Amino acid sequence: MQPPRAIVRRSTESWALQSALERHGLGPVVGVDEAGRGACAGPLAVAACILRPGDARKFEGLTDSKLLTHEEREHFARVIKRRAVDWHVVLIDPPEVDRRGVHVANIDGMRRAVARLETRPGYVLTDGFPVSGFGVPALAVPKGDLAAACVAAASVLAKVTRDRLMADLHERRPEYRFDLHKGYCTPTHSAALAEHGPSEDHRFSFVNVAAAARGRSPGGLPAGVRHNGAVTVDEASAENGEADELVEFDNGPGGLDETDVVDEAMPEGGEPR
Repeated sequence: MQPPRAIVRRSTESWALQSALERHGLGPVVGVDEAGRGACAGPLAVAACILRPGDARKFEGLTDSKLLTHEEREHFARVIKRRAVDWHVVLIDPPEVDRRGVHVANIDGMRRAVARLETRPGYVLTDGFPVSGFGVPALAVPKGDLAAACVAAASVLAKVTRDRLMADLHERRPEYRFDLHKGYCTPTHSAALAEHGPSEDHRFSFVNVAAAARGRSPGGLPAGVRHNGAVTVDEASAENGEADELVEFDNGPGGLDETDVVDEAMPEGGEPR
């Protein structure tokens, strides 16, 4: 005897996977995604979200947050918070990203976001790469924020939450223009780093921030910082929220282990995943 075959109906598009899991008693299904992974300043935001089965009509047009305008993201964030079964956003500050490495911090943030939901999920969908340790089955979905509505909802919550925080940070540190680039490595941001040096809101594990810190002080790097690399993206990409797709540095296969610290700054650019 074999379990009944799961049928994913193409007509349901981004709700297909969640619907199939729900029909086989594996719900509630939670989607998880992050924003700010490739930024060299500001927190990493990780969101978990459970949408109601059969609520697709209320979310028509919901997709990857990077493909939505600022106004569309704000609209969907309000709808998600009002109609979702449950949601939670975890913020990981720059010192923790520096200490643990961006990839490890991201994975742990995903686990924390799911653990802090008041509703216990039956299944977890993550965007792109597999994550264990949720206590329930999980599946990595390639381009998950396009393929699964609950992952898209999580990406919107993470992006909107982080963008608002970066706008607030701009009010405190207007010299860096965080309102424009949201902490990503644009020419404007690089020029501000060169002029003013990094602040406590920067990630010293990124090579451009490390270089700016060393230029200002011989002992510019805090102790215990792990290397995450850096890359420069154009300002239009950062403003549209595309930089998360363009920049991802971590300590994956062949990367640094948890005991490594930064001794010498790597050449500009690093090696992207």
